[in-house]
Amino acid sequence: MSAAVRRDAREGAGAANRGSAANRPGTASRRARDLGQNFLRDPNILGVIGRESELSADDVVLEVGGGEGALSSYLAPRVAWVHVLEIDRRLRGPLEASVDDRENVSLWWGDAMRVDLGALEPRPTKMVANLPYGIAAGVVLRTIEELQSIGIWVVMVQREVGERLAATPGSGAYGISSVLAQLAGEVRVVRAIPRTVFRPVPNVDSVLVKIVRTGPSASPRMRALVGAAFAHRRKALARSLVLSGSHHTRERIRGVLVELGHPADVRAERLSPREFVALAEALER
Repeated sequence: MSAAVRRDAREGAGAANRGSAANRPGTASRRARDLGQNFLRDPNILGVIGRESELSADDVVLEVGGGEGALSSYLAPRVAWVHVLEIDRRLRGPLEASVDDRENVSLWWGDAMRVDLGALEPRPTKMVANLPYGIAAGVVLRTIEELQSIGIWVVMVQREVGERLAATPGSGAYGISSVLAQLAGEVRVVRAIPRTVFRPVPNVDSVLVKIVRTGPSASPRMRALVGAAFAHRRKALARSLVLSGSHHTRERIRGVLVELGHPADVRAERLSPREFVALAEALER
């Protein structure tokens, strides 16, 4: 192992290897499926990711789900620093080998939903990743909230996750993740990603999503309001808030919604992110 690559280990729950099964044939593929990981095997997609990421020599990139290092080794020579976060220590060999000649890479071992993001130094300015399916939305929203230094996200995610992040009000995919992501930035699905660029080939479709930050993340109060509004999707927004424990009366909420130009019985999916902000401000007046 080269001393040129700085290696900072921060354990997360479930990060350590378990047992000697790591060397059994097929274990890596089974483990990858268990963690929702599908490794990049087509180098052509790296160029697409790089262009959308608008990489520069000053960038500090966070990559969650380093896998076997295909994206890590692409990023390292193009930016100032790369933080690579990976939960599966069985991938230590190929991941370390992929960046072994680089002095600007930190490898972090742990759960992306539990690792201390505040420990990342230098602070990330972009997130570029092939995200494990099971945690994709959670990781995006967590980094939006906790890493205000990040200005651009370019991530590969399951198609349904990408569609929810970029969904417009009134659509079936529009929900909590749509509102919280779009309150902080402009979100768009860049393109579909063929299943054939991954190994093992996934059973779901993927898309490349880009988020450009336009403001701070939602406040804790705003996140609570949005969560309560969508907690009972089939009910009117006012009713959903009351059922979720709002200290405002149903009549008060209905009145504010009418003031904002909505029917009193409007559902949460009809309000844009900015209208949720207006609702929160009006309710606190």
